[in-house]
Amino acid sequence: MLTGTEVKSLRAGRASLVGAFARVRHGEVFLEALHIPPYEAGNRNNHDPLRTRKLLLHRREIRRLLGAVEQKGLALVPLELYFRNSHAKVTIALGRGKKEYDRRDDLKRRDAEREMARAVRRR
Repeated sequence: MLTGTEVKSLRAGRASLVGAFARVRHGEVFLEALHIPPYEAGNRNNHDPLRTRKLLLHRREIRRLLGAVEQKGLALVPLELYFRNSHAKVTIALGRGKKEYDRRDDLKRRDAEREMARAVRRR
């Protein structure tokens, strides 16, 4: 559920999904940490950029997502934001968080790549 200034800002292509996630609360799905900047031509009634937004889903979709989130420990992650027939849509997926050892491996790999890039630049 979006306000008018949020839709106008989305149509201008000014949203960021970085760090956004969805949460099931009281049988409803909410999108949190989605950054939609205030509409430039808006007035003092502009929206809060990081407010929690309710997703409009069918009951069976919510039950399916709720079961996966509760039983398997998965997270709901928004992948893309788009318009279809003048309605704003968001694609959400079930994702599993990284384990601690996976994070450490990624950090080691990133550090090694950075060191190689520095060595190449020095030559």
